[in-house]
Amino acid sequence: MTSANVSGEQPPRTAEHGRLAEAPADTDPWKVWGPYVSGRQWGTVREDYSADGNAWDYFPFDHAHLRAYRWGEDGLAGLCDRYGFLNLGLALWNGRDDRLKERIFGLTNAQGNHGEDAKEYWWALDATPTHSFGQWLYRYPQQAFPYAELVAENGRRGRGDEEYELSDTGILEGDRFFDVQVTHAKGSPSDICVEVTATNHGPDAAPLDLLPQLWFRNTWSWGRDARTPTLTLAEDGRTVVAEHGYLGRYRVTAEGSPRVLFCDNETNVHALYGDEAPQATAYPKDAINRAVVHGQADAANPENSGTKAAFWYHFDAVPSGESVTVRLRMRNDNDGEPFEQATPFAQVVETRRREADEFYAAVIPGSVSEEDRHVARRAFAGLLWGKQLYRYDVSRWLEGDPAQPTPPPQRLARQPEGRNTSWQHLALTDIISMPDEWEYPWFATWDLAFHCVALAHVDPEFAKEQLVLMCREWAMAPSGQLPAYEWNFSDANPPVHAWAAWQVYQIDGAQDQSFLIRVFTKLLLNFAWWVNRKDADGSNLFEGGFLGMDNIGLFDRSEPLPHGQRLEQSDATSWMGFFCLSMLRMAIELARHDVAWDSSATKFLEHFLGIAEAMEQFGSHDVSVWDEDDGFYYDVLVQPDGNFQQFKVRSMVGLLPLMAVAVAPPWVESELPDFTARLQWLRERRPHLTDAIITTGHRGGQQHTLSLVDPSRLGRLLTRMLDEGEFLSPHGLRSVSAAYRDGYTAQVDGTTLSLAYTPGESDSGLFGGNSNWRGPVWFPVNILLLDALRTYASGAGEGFVRELPTGSARERSMAQIARDLEQRLVDLFRLGPDGRRPGDPRHVPTGPLWAPHPTFSEYFHGDTGAGLGASHQTGWTAMVAHLICTAD
Repeated sequence: MTSANVSGEQPPRTAEHGRLAEAPADTDPWKVWGPYVSGRQWGTVREDYSADGNAWDYFPFDHAHLRAYRWGEDGLAGLCDRYGFLNLGLALWNGRDDRLKERIFGLTNAQGNHGEDAKEYWWALDATPTHSFGQWLYRYPQQAFPYAELVAENGRRGRGDEEYELSDTGILEGDRFFDVQVTHAKGSPSDICVEVTATNHGPDAAPLDLLPQLWFRNTWSWGRDARTPTLTLAEDGRTVVAEHGYLGRYRVTAEGSPRVLFCDNETNVHALYGDEAPQATAYPKDAINRAVVHGQADAANPENSGTKAAFWYHFDAVPSGESVTVRLRMRNDNDGEPFEQATPFAQVVETRRREADEFYAAVIPGSVSEEDRHVARRAFAGLLWGKQLYRYDVSRWLEGDPAQPTPPPQRLARQPEGRNTSWQHLALTDIISMPDEWEYPWFATWDLAFHCVALAHVDPEFAKEQLVLMCREWAMAPSGQLPAYEWNFSDANPPVHAWAAWQVYQIDGAQDQSFLIRVFTKLLLNFAWWVNRKDADGSNLFEGGFLGMDNIGLFDRSEPLPHGQRLEQSDATSWMGFFCLSMLRMAIELARHDVAWDSSATKFLEHFLGIAEAMEQFGSHDVSVWDEDDGFYYDVLVQPDGNFQQFKVRSMVGLLPLMAVAVAPPWVESELPDFTARLQWLRERRPHLTDAIITTGHRGGQQHTLSLVDPSRLGRLLTRMLDEGEFLSPHGLRSVSAAYRDGYTAQVDGTTLSLAYTPGESDSGLFGGNSNWRGPVWFPVNILLLDALRTYASGAGEGFVRELPTGSARERSMAQIARDLEQRLVDLFRLGPDGRRPGDPRHVPTGPLWAPHPTFSEYFHGDTGAGLGASHQTGWTAMVAHLICTAD
């Protein structure tokens, strides 16, 4: 695929590609405004100033409509500028709720029987990468939202029970809800049309209040910048003028004759802490809520000014099956086109909608079915709506603000007691791709790497800059460690950054060597961090710890082991072999253009061969992470005296060695002299190290396949992997073998540890219990193994065949096996004859109002394929769009 960053030599394929060429960076005009507002800011680490680090309790949902946020904002279908100063979002009221619906609701980690979870239904319908067009849908019940019931019932349920969802309450029966669709369309970079259409799907007429809201993020209450922006009502009575020291002046004009309410984005101190506490304003953040929901006519500011405003549209009774629509238009006063000469609202919306269709017609191959095209476009929409403003200056956060109480001293304790105290260099004010706008209103670096591969199909410049951002000096630690996620930046997540960079480079047309250099040089530091910190004895065997796989092991792998023990992890060592080969691919590519990189390729060749040798054996007892009898890789617990114990649990940990494979093309021999000479030297003088290289004849010369897994082991691993009684499910590869339905136990220092194949929600409290790696299908590792199978198919495994499934007597090539796995993953999202998609969560109803909306879940049931975990995980699960766009 050619780059969306169009050069002067190649005309833009579509109007949206032309805008992308004008706006490669998020500071460029077409990207200054976007859907960068989170669905939830409450309960985040950034807003937590407690002594014990319990972010959920420090800023709960019930405070969100009363308290001003410090680091960000939240809202429904939120739109803001790139720095989050001015925000435009939607509030709703059905005449029955006890508060305005202004943000997404869900359970905290302690409230949910499987951890935190959103208890709402909403979908990203469409989006373009410059945010010239976007649509978002929220399903709003017509009865009082059952906040208390959802909390109480989930609190009553145990880990063995299903979660209690909004649909389980019965509130949506008879389609008694409004579908509220929000459309954003830009007439120009600073001319934004916003349309809100609410459709009553219930059998009876129902009341509804629509309140588009405009507000400034509170930057003035913390004692660092006293300048206060203003919102005021213009003479026409339907235009709000927003004035800000950095943004300048914007005007937001509403259609019709709404009542315009004003207040201040300030904390209602009296409501939270009592009437004796000093209040900054008589019209705090919840004044609009009190005016609308509680009928307090004097709650809003009668002077029609403040820092928060709402355009209040009231509909006594929206008839069954009918819709109501409100429109607003936001324009900068410096926009060159006079307002009265602006392109008509409807024309802007229709033009941008058509251009979005043209853009995706160019991005998604024409051979793709309409169903797959729909799935891919929805996945891209989720990714683009998941771009959010992330502000977090750890040093200032730990220090506190001059005008606020001094934070408790416990926050400054060294890690692990104090959160992120070793990350005081980290200071981000960036648009970052988030895994989920509710459960994860913060970035996670290994999630982001997968996002970028999918995003590269629609906005390769953004994808590249995201990968580089994680490596910049204000994100990457001085030690070279990449930040994991804000709950604990120091967690060791899998090193997938280099793989993602290589994928993005290829999707972008394999032309941008400057990007490869930028990311490669920083990842050298990250590679050194892994080698220095996670290889305790220099054995080339790694003790990675958590590695993103939550509760996959018999015990918490993040915690240090007692008595000087260490866990030699099959997956940790495999990840490092994989990291090596990803760096090797980039070095080979760079050396083809500049021979100075040749020796870097040699370095990663030799390091990989050392890791491959270490996987064979280590220690004085000649033990290997490979078990010859079982034909599988296992973790090994090593005692200080050298004794060891294998944990013979067949899990994704033992399949991951497969992903460490790469092919050095035939031209390497002639174009990389240092690499070629060293390889020859090793073959002559260290032949045992070159067992991991398989050389085959190829057009133009010899082709080298480097792999942690030799051909004999490859066959045995695939026999396990493709066994329907073990890893192969109808919907992808399980994370733990189904052979352990009855459980597995092991004795460690007199303690019995157990694990069982658990295909659905977690029954373990490890990592909060909100995700499960003991059986379900996870997209990211499936994608990596799928990519590895394709690599084997193009290299030493070209003529390799295996039964698919094991025991079927149906032999398939590596390419065919990869294709089969790909289809199993995509099938999760394809609409079936029963009106359901296999990947739909069990609680999503069926019917014509639900069928058009695929759910991109965090992970999937190992037997049924039903979606589990976060229900808007359009991050790594959006990789389905990548599969669709690259299918053979």
